Amino acid sequence: MAPRLAILAGGGDLPGRLAETCHSAGRDVVLVALEGQAEPDRLPSGLPTAWFRMGAVGAILDHLRTAGVGDIALAGRVRRPSLGELRPDWKAAQILARVGALALGDDGLLRAVACVLEAEGFRVVGVPDLMADLLMPEGPVGGLDAPAECRDDIGRGVAVARALGRLDVGQAVVVQQGIVLGVEAIEGTDALIDRCGDLKREGRGPVLVKVRKPQQDRRLDLPTIGTETVARAARAGFAGIAAEAGSAILLGRDQVARAADAAGLFVVGTPAGAEEHP
Repeated sequence: MAPRLAILAGGGDLPGRLAETCHSAGRDVVLVALEGQAEPDRLPSGLPTAWFRMGAVGAILDHLRTAGVGDIALAGRVRRPSLGELRPDWKAAQILARVGALALGDDGLLRAVACVLEAEGFRVVGVPDLMADLLMPEGPVGGLDAPAECRDDIGRGVAVARALGRLDVGQAVVVQQGIVLGVEAIEGTDALIDRCGDLKREGRGPVLVKVRKPQQDRRLDLPTIGTETVARAARAGFAGIAAEAGSAILLGRDQVARAADAAGLFVVGTPAGAEEHP
């Protein structure tokens, strides 16, 4: 029998979807929801759920041990808090001092968290290991493919996103007619889309490109596309969305396809390691 699984839950639909899928498959699941990050109405009500602030690392570890957890999955978006918001307990302060986590990018910080969890005796598992069918397929998701005039924008976005990823800055880029309108940093993808909607030029709309960082641990924080992404991109006047096949999470393929087709917006999976255009 597989060990008991804890899902360390941030925001969005992914934690709840993951929990329900694993539970339906017979896995023993508990939720550890992060205050100010996880959304109560998006988490399943029938599973054991405990809420903790992010800085209460000692209490979280004690809870995981008491609950008999063996495996841990990190799922959902997490807004990086300031030190004042974090209010680290003694265990968290020890970790911050040891790894210098406040100076790390998101990938570096998540790697540090995973190392701490594994040093405490837990096994960190990735969402793709638990739900392989969530990975982005190659090619169009709905009925619309990326038109020829958008493919150069996608290639440029891949090149820029990978360059940013090597510096552990972000996973997403918005390109329109060869011009980079914006890159993702601490604000997240939703804010990036909104900001670039205000910056877009006349003519063919922008393209959102999401790519896994080259050095990124595949168990942690893969780029994610869902119906909310499609709706926001459509409102902002985007032409489409591209994400790396096999390295991005697609939340609800059929729902995304229907939403994209209804909005007249393409969603495509780019080949892993696709050619980058300068």
